[in-house]
Amino acid sequence: MSSAHTPLFHGVITAIVTPFKDGQVDYAAFKALVERQVQAGVHGIVPVGTTGETSTLSMEEHKEIVRLCVETVAGRAKVIAGAGSNNTAEALELSHYAKTVGADAVLVVAPYYNKPSQEGLYQHFKAINDAVQVPILLYNVPGRTVVDISNDTVSRLAKLPNIVGIKDATGDMVRMSQLRLTVEEGFSFISGDDPTLLGYVAHGGHGVISVTSNVAPEAMVALYNACVANDFAEARRIQDQLITLHKVLFNDASPSPTKYALSRLGLTTDEVRLPITPCAEAVRPQVDAALKLAGL
Repeated sequence: MSSAHTPLFHGVITAIVTPFKDGQVDYAAFKALVERQVQAGVHGIVPVGTTGETSTLSMEEHKEIVRLCVETVAGRAKVIAGAGSNNTAEALELSHYAKTVGADAVLVVAPYYNKPSQEGLYQHFKAINDAVQVPILLYNVPGRTVVDISNDTVSRLAKLPNIVGIKDATGDMVRMSQLRLTVEEGFSFISGDDPTLLGYVAHGGHGVISVTSNVAPEAMVALYNACVANDFAEARRIQDQLITLHKVLFNDASPSPTKYALSRLGLTTDEVRLPITPCAEAVRPQVDAALKLAGL
């Protein structure tokens, strides 16, 4: 580990898909996907994140998926429930619900679309910190939200008692090295970008919230374990098997390629909800080839 204190959250944390069947959430398939992740040795699961198509789930569906995830995991891994919204009151409601049903933490994305200032971002996360006694992971993904939680704002937020880490999907590893100088030990630095896990851990990061691990959980755990053991030769070997998969899962709007891959493995349908459409015909052979390269 990169610090003397292992942070609260580390390792491979799967941003799990929400399976659909005939337009409805397939709760039985969801339980099976969660169980497969736990059996593969992942360290945590994020239900109802971006990969879980949270933006097209009803509030009722969102809550049931969180509840079912906690119930199925049964303490064998961490459950970090997606609880983001660009409406602070809704983020509070989702965070409170996640705590009520026993989630270990919540993942709260920077408010998208309404483009708050850095002070607005700080106050948004502080409101959740103050109202709900649950560990909070910040989620910075400027490519989707059009706002970037600056390092200064992260450093300010890290001083709040319930804000325990960040999912950094900027792909900029230099930022993390800079943050380590201003944030106290014990803060969880989690990559939100599968291809950069190897480099992120080398820079002192603690793990990844992974899309690829939906498809290849054992390989992702092996990659993380090699990184933590400082066996970067082995880590690069596994990375070479997975790098094509990391990339093709985003060759069409996520999570449609991931759901197509899971359908090829016989685990769920490839159904998604509009405005996401099923994996494009041109991308399907790329996914098939990446699965083969990854040994699946």
